[in-house]
Amino acid sequence: MHDDGRYDDPRANRSANDHVSRETSYPGWSPDGSGSEQAANRPADPAARPVNAPSESRSAANRRNTTASARFEQAVPQQPTPDAVRDAAVAPDAPTVPAEPYEPEPVDPSYVSRETAEDDDPPLAMEAMRAVQILNPSGEVTMPRPERTRVMCVANQKGGVGKTTTTVNLAVALALHGNRVLVVDLDPQGNASTGLNVPHHTGVPDVYDCLINSLPLEEVAQPVEGIPNLWCVPATIDLAGAEIELVSVVARESRLSRAIEAYPGHFDYVFIDCPPSLGLLTVNALVAAQEVLIPIQCEYYALEGLNQLINNINLVRQHLNPRLEVSTILLTMYDRRTRLADAVEQDVRNHFGDKVLRSVIPRNVRVSEAPSYGQSVMTYDPGSRGATSYFEAAQEIAERGVKEPVGRNA
Repeated sequence: MHDDGRYDDPRANRSANDHVSRETSYPGWSPDGSGSEQAANRPADPAARPVNAPSESRSAANRRNTTASARFEQAVPQQPTPDAVRDAAVAPDAPTVPAEPYEPEPVDPSYVSRETAEDDDPPLAMEAMRAVQILNPSGEVTMPRPERTRVMCVANQKGGVGKTTTTVNLAVALALHGNRVLVVDLDPQGNASTGLNVPHHTGVPDVYDCLINSLPLEEVAQPVEGIPNLWCVPATIDLAGAEIELVSVVARESRLSRAIEAYPGHFDYVFIDCPPSLGLLTVNALVAAQEVLIPIQCEYYALEGLNQLINNINLVRQHLNPRLEVSTILLTMYDRRTRLADAVEQDVRNHFGDKVLRSVIPRNVRVSEAPSYGQSVMTYDPGSRGATSYFEAAQEIAERGVKEPVGRNA
C-alpha cells in the first residue's frame, strides 16, 4: 500500500466496468486471466457450480441417455409390428384348425327372466294396478262389513301426527269398497271438511249446532261428492267457542253420543276427528266412541304425551264410557332412512303388541298435496305409496272388525 492510499493489487484499482459478480465467477478465475495455481488445481464441486456455469459435455449426456434406453428396452419386451402380425397370419406353412360349429346351451323351459316375470311388472303397470284396486271402479271388490256400527275416535293431543289425514283416507278407502261411512269433524280448524271438499264456511249447519242447539245429525251431514256411501258432518269456526258454552250445558260430556245414537240411518263406520287437545270436545268424542284409534308419528315427541292420553282414556272408561278401549295404533310419517323411526316403531310394538297395525304410513308428498285439491290421497294419486299404505291399513281394520265384532247399532 502506498502513502496515497493506493494498493498494488490490480483488483483494488479496477473500474466498475471490470467488476464481475460472484454469481458468474467460477474456480480458476483471476483478473489477469491466468488464475492462481491453487484455484486451478482444486477439484470442482458439482453442488457448488453456479447457475450459469458451463455444463457438462453433450457427449457424456448422450452416453447416459443411450445406456438408459438400452436398459428400458431389456425390461419391456418389444411388441410385434402390424406387418409382422399380418405376415404371420397368412403364412402358408401355418397349421389350420377347423372351427367347431357353435351350439347354444339348452334352456330350461321353466326358466323366466326377471325382466319378463309377472311379479316384476314395470313401475307404471304396477302403479296402474294399485290405482284400479284402490279406486275400485266396478264396485265388485268389497271390504268386510262389521255386524254392528263401529264408532272410532281418532285422538292424540299431540298436533301434527296425522289425525285428520288418517280419518279422511281411512274413511274414503272403506267407502270405496262397499262400507257406509260417516265422518264427524270435531276440530274447529275444519281440516277434515277441507280434505273431503265439504263446505264449512260461516252459516253452514255444522257439528256446533248439534252440540249446542241439539240440531239432528241428519240435517247437518252432507254427502261427499264423488265418493258413494260417504257422509261428512262439517265443522266451522263457531266450534272454537263450543267448549266454553258446553260448561253450563246439562250432560255436556254425552252430547255427541246422543246425536249419533239418534241418527235414523245405519253406518258401518263412524270416524270422529278430534282436536289436538284433551278438552270437552275430545271428551265428547271419547264418550261417543267404543274404539280409539291413535295415530303416532315416528318421533320422540309423539311418544312423550302418549301416557297422558292413555290416562285420560282410562278415566273416561271408569266414569263415563265403560265400553271404551284402545283398539288400533297406526304409525304415521315413517321414514325408513332414519334409525329413530325404527326405534320408535319397536318401542310402540313392544308396548301395545297386536293393537299396532302391520301397515305403516310412510312420508309421502302426495299425502300432503291432496288436501290442497280438496281430495284424499286415495283419489288424488291412488297409485302412490301413501294411498297404498292407507288402503292396506283400512283393509286390516276391516278384517279385525269381522274377527272381533265391537260397537253398537246407530
